[in-house]
Amino acid sequence: MNGARIVAVVRGAQALATVVLLGKAVTGVEAGAAGEVVLWVAVGVWATMMAEMVVRASLGAVRALRRRGAHGGAAAGEDGSLPGAVALHSPVAGRWRAYNSPADKVPSHGTRYLAQTYSIDIVRTPEEPSGRTLRWWPPFPPNRDFPAFGAPVLAPAAGRVVTVAGSAHRDHRARNTVPGLAYLVVFEQLVRSVGAGSGIGTIVGNHLVLELEDGSYALFAHLRRGSTTVREGDVVRAGQQLAECGNSGNSTEPHLHFQLMDGPDPRRAEGVPFTWRGIGVPRNGTDFTATPAGTGEDDGRPADDSAADRSVSGRRPPAG
Repeated sequence: MNGARIVAVVRGAQALATVVLLGKAVTGVEAGAAGEVVLWVAVGVWATMMAEMVVRASLGAVRALRRRGAHGGAAAGEDGSLPGAVALHSPVAGRWRAYNSPADKVPSHGTRYLAQTYSIDIVRTPEEPSGRTLRWWPPFPPNRDFPAFGAPVLAPAAGRVVTVAGSAHRDHRARNTVPGLAYLVVFEQLVRSVGAGSGIGTIVGNHLVLELEDGSYALFAHLRRGSTTVREGDVVRAGQQLAECGNSGNSTEPHLHFQLMDGPDPRRAEGVPFTWRGIGVPRNGTDFTATPAGTGEDDGRPADDSAADRSVSGRRPPAG
């Protein structure tokens, strides 16, 4: 089964539908029907976008069955780690919360696309979390309202920088409210689907790839625009700051998307399981506190005695 060919056919249908409907709009419709045609253009593109998502999910399921023996279908250990996981330091310091964790599900983001099989999203939490739920206002909160925005992103091990794409994408406002999520699903995802061929930046935003000493590659996504402190080819040490956490690309709020891969290009690589020293792999909705590498302290510890078992309800996980 050639997945790329199938997806290409779906995207071709999407482009054809858009051209045909727009052509109808400019060549033969009455003025009063222009709004109706525009609506059908949106519906046509949305339908083909949904078809692409279904195709990708189906292909991902087939590939998952084929690779099921990769880790023997083994469940995560007590600390959330999978067999064969690469041990690293935490890429952040302070108190954070995990979402879309491979400790709970593989592939963690529901897809192996862009080597996301064992990826994780982490959100900075204040020392006294408010436990806020999904809200309505303001519809697009500013990034300064989120403690993750501007937080240092650290090298989890010594390595070499192979990719820096740190300035192409703006840090858009958050989409984690009811109207914000509606805008993300109905309009923004449609635009991203149409422009998917322009590169992975529409999904991962500003990002950085680090080649680690063991031969694996770490990807850091949704970085703050212009915050990278390294260049391609630089050799870095564990704990060194690489950039800052941002809200670029396909992201509902400022957070860090982290993953390991077996190659430098996520479009061609496969995901690799990881574990963070002293932390393991935190499960969905649990808090953890990490300290930087080289501090002489434990590399991580639970945020409190019940953090590893506490699930935070009412808050939607960040996209990406």
